[in-house]
Amino acid sequence: MKKHLSIGLAAFAVGALLSGCAGGGGSTATTAPSAPAATSAPASSAPATSAPASATATGLKIAESKLGPIVVDGKGMSVYYFTKDTKDSGTSACTGGCLTAWPPVTTTAAAPSAEGITGTLGTITTPDGKKQVTINGMPIYYFEKDKAAGDILGQGVNSVWYLVAPSGEMITTAAGS
Repeated sequence: MKKHLSIGLAAFAVGALLSGCAGGGGSTATTAPSAPAATSAPASSAPATSAPASATATGLKIAESKLGPIVVDGKGMSVYYFTKDTKDSGTSACTGGCLTAWPPVTTTAAAPSAEGITGTLGTITTPDGKKQVTINGMPIYYFEKDKAAGDILGQGVNSVWYLVAPSGEMITTAAGS
Protein backbone atom coordinates (compact mmCIF):
# COMPACT_ATOMS: atom_id res chain seq x y z
CA MET A 1 0.00 0.00 0.00
CA LYS A 2 2.80 2.39 0.85
CA LYS A 3 4.56 1.59 -2.43
CA HIS A 4 1.45 2.48 -4.47
CA LEU A 5 1.03 5.69 -2.47
CA SER A 6 4.68 6.66 -3.09
CA ILE A 7 4.42 5.99 -6.81
CA GLY A 8 1.18 7.95 -6.98
CA LEU A 9 2.68 10.90 -5.13
CA ALA A 10 5.77 10.83 -7.35
CA ALA A 11 3.62 10.80 -10.49
CA PHE A 12 1.55 13.67 -9.11
CA ALA A 13 4.69 15.68 -8.31
CA VAL A 14 6.13 15.13 -11.79
CA GLY A 15 2.81 16.13 -13.37
CA ALA A 16 2.60 19.26 -11.24
CA LEU A 17 6.19 20.17 -12.10
CA LEU A 18 5.61 19.74 -15.81
CA SER A 19 2.40 21.73 -15.80
CA GLY A 20 4.13 24.46 -13.79
CA CYS A 21 6.89 24.71 -16.37
CA ALA A 22 4.43 24.90 -19.23
CA GLY A 23 2.38 27.60 -17.57
CA GLY A 24 5.28 29.57 -16.12
CA GLY A 25 5.36 32.03 -19.00
CA GLY A 26 1.71 33.05 -18.59
CA SER A 27 2.40 36.14 -16.52
CA THR A 28 5.02 37.35 -18.95
CA ALA A 29 3.29 36.47 -22.19
CA THR A 30 3.92 39.95 -23.55
CA THR A 31 7.67 39.60 -23.01
CA ALA A 32 8.48 36.09 -24.17
CA PRO A 33 6.97 36.28 -27.67
CA SER A 34 8.83 39.44 -28.63
CA ALA A 35 12.32 38.05 -28.09
CA PRO A 36 11.94 34.67 -29.80
CA ALA A 37 10.48 36.50 -32.80
CA ALA A 38 13.84 38.27 -33.02
CA THR A 39 15.62 34.98 -33.42
CA SER A 40 14.78 33.36 -36.68
CA ALA A 41 15.85 29.94 -35.44
CA PRO A 42 15.32 29.42 -31.69
CA ALA A 43 15.80 25.67 -32.21
CA SER A 44 19.45 26.36 -33.04
CA SER A 45 20.06 27.87 -29.61
CA ALA A 46 21.28 24.57 -28.16
CA PRO A 47 24.35 24.33 -30.44
CA ALA A 48 25.19 28.00 -29.97
CA THR A 49 27.89 27.94 -27.35
CA SER A 50 29.90 31.15 -27.64
CA ALA A 51 28.35 33.83 -25.42
CA PRO A 52 25.40 31.98 -23.87
CA ALA A 53 27.43 29.01 -22.66
CA SER A 54 29.73 31.43 -20.88
CA ALA A 55 27.10 33.62 -19.29
CA THR A 56 29.32 34.51 -16.35
CA ALA A 57 30.92 37.93 -16.56
CA THR A 58 34.65 37.76 -16.07
CA GLY A 59 34.80 41.48 -15.44
CA LEU A 60 33.29 44.15 -17.61
CA LYS A 61 35.34 46.58 -19.67
CA ILE A 62 35.08 49.01 -22.57
CA ALA A 63 35.60 48.13 -26.21
CA GLU A 64 35.34 50.16 -29.40
CA SER A 65 32.59 49.37 -31.89
CA LYS A 66 31.26 51.04 -35.02
CA LEU A 67 28.81 52.78 -32.67
CA GLY A 68 31.56 54.05 -30.38
CA PRO A 69 32.64 52.73 -26.98
CA ILE A 70 30.46 49.93 -25.56
CA VAL A 71 30.44 47.68 -22.50
CA VAL A 72 31.71 44.13 -23.05
CA ASP A 73 32.63 41.25 -20.78
CA GLY A 74 36.15 40.03 -20.16
CA LYS A 75 36.06 38.01 -23.40
CA GLY A 76 34.94 41.02 -25.44
CA MET A 77 31.31 39.88 -25.83
CA SER A 78 28.85 42.77 -26.12
CA VAL A 79 26.16 43.29 -23.49
CA TYR A 80 22.66 44.69 -23.97
CA TYR A 81 19.76 46.32 -22.17
CA PHE A 82 16.14 45.22 -22.61
CA THR A 83 13.82 48.24 -22.73
CA LYS A 84 11.01 46.24 -21.09
CA ASP A 85 13.06 46.00 -17.87
CA THR A 86 12.23 48.52 -15.17
CA LYS A 87 15.16 50.37 -13.65
CA ASP A 88 15.84 49.45 -10.00
CA SER A 89 12.96 46.93 -9.93
CA GLY A 90 15.25 44.10 -8.87
CA THR A 91 13.80 41.79 -11.52
CA SER A 92 14.21 40.97 -15.19
CA ALA A 93 11.35 41.16 -17.68
CA CYS A 94 13.15 38.63 -19.90
CA THR A 95 11.85 35.19 -18.92
CA GLY A 96 11.16 31.82 -20.51
CA GLY A 97 12.16 31.62 -24.18
CA CYS A 98 13.53 35.15 -24.03
CA LEU A 99 16.42 33.87 -21.89
CA THR A 100 17.43 31.41 -24.60
CA ALA A 101 18.13 34.20 -27.06
CA TRP A 102 19.23 36.72 -24.42
CA PRO A 103 21.12 34.97 -21.58
CA PRO A 104 21.72 37.12 -18.51
CA VAL A 105 25.22 38.34 -17.74
CA THR A 106 25.92 36.77 -14.36
CA THR A 107 28.67 36.90 -11.80
CA THR A 108 29.80 34.76 -8.91
CA ALA A 109 31.71 37.64 -7.33
CA ALA A 110 30.35 39.50 -4.32
CA ALA A 111 30.44 42.64 -6.46
CA PRO A 112 30.81 42.83 -10.26
CA SER A 113 34.11 44.19 -11.48
CA ALA A 114 34.54 46.74 -14.23
CA GLU A 115 37.36 48.53 -15.98
CA GLY A 116 36.62 52.07 -17.18
CA ILE A 117 32.86 51.85 -16.74
CA THR A 118 31.38 54.88 -15.00
CA GLY A 119 27.84 53.49 -14.69
CA THR A 120 26.88 52.02 -11.31
CA LEU A 121 27.29 48.24 -11.14
CA GLY A 122 25.11 45.97 -9.06
CA THR A 123 23.28 42.65 -9.18
CA ILE A 124 19.80 41.22 -8.98
CA THR A 125 18.90 37.62 -8.20
CA THR A 126 17.61 35.52 -11.10
CA PRO A 127 14.77 33.04 -10.58
CA ASP A 128 17.36 30.23 -10.50
CA GLY A 129 19.36 31.98 -7.76
CA LYS A 130 22.24 33.40 -9.82
CA LYS A 131 23.46 37.00 -9.62
CA GLN A 132 22.62 38.93 -12.80
CA VAL A 133 24.78 42.00 -13.33
CA THR A 134 23.09 45.40 -13.56
CA ILE A 135 24.38 48.76 -14.74
CA ASN A 136 22.57 51.83 -13.44
CA GLY A 137 19.87 49.53 -12.03
CA MET A 138 19.15 47.77 -15.36
CA PRO A 139 19.93 44.06 -15.93
CA ILE A 140 22.31 43.27 -18.78
CA TYR A 141 22.26 40.39 -21.26
CA TYR A 142 24.21 38.68 -24.03
CA PHE A 143 22.74 37.96 -27.48
CA GLU A 144 22.97 34.33 -28.62
CA LYS A 145 23.81 35.32 -32.22
CA ASP A 146 26.89 37.29 -31.15
CA LYS A 147 29.55 34.62 -31.69
CA ALA A 148 32.80 36.59 -31.52
CA ALA A 149 34.22 39.47 -29.55
CA GLY A 150 33.02 42.73 -31.07
CA ASP A 151 29.80 41.32 -32.58
CA ILE A 152 26.84 43.68 -32.06
CA LEU A 153 24.14 41.73 -33.91
CA GLY A 154 21.62 42.32 -31.12
CA GLN A 155 21.64 46.09 -31.51
CA GLY A 156 18.10 47.33 -32.11
CA VAL A 157 16.48 43.87 -32.32
CA ASN A 158 12.68 44.31 -32.13
CA SER A 159 13.41 47.94 -31.15
CA VAL A 160 13.83 46.77 -27.53
CA TRP A 161 17.45 45.51 -27.27
CA TYR A 162 20.30 48.02 -27.16
CA LEU A 163 24.01 48.13 -26.39
CA VAL A 164 25.27 49.65 -23.17
CA ALA A 165 27.57 52.69 -23.12
CA PRO A 166 30.35 52.93 -20.49
CA SER A 167 28.29 55.61 -18.72
CA GLY A 168 25.44 53.12 -18.36
CA GLU A 169 23.33 54.88 -20.97
CA MET A 170 21.47 52.94 -23.64
CA ILE A 171 22.90 53.28 -27.16
CA THR A 172 19.89 53.56 -29.46
CA THR A 173 21.76 54.36 -32.67
CA ALA A 174 21.20 51.79 -35.42
CA ALA A 175 24.10 49.41 -36.03
CA GLY A 176 24.10 50.22 -39.75
CA SER A 177 24.39 53.98 -39.17
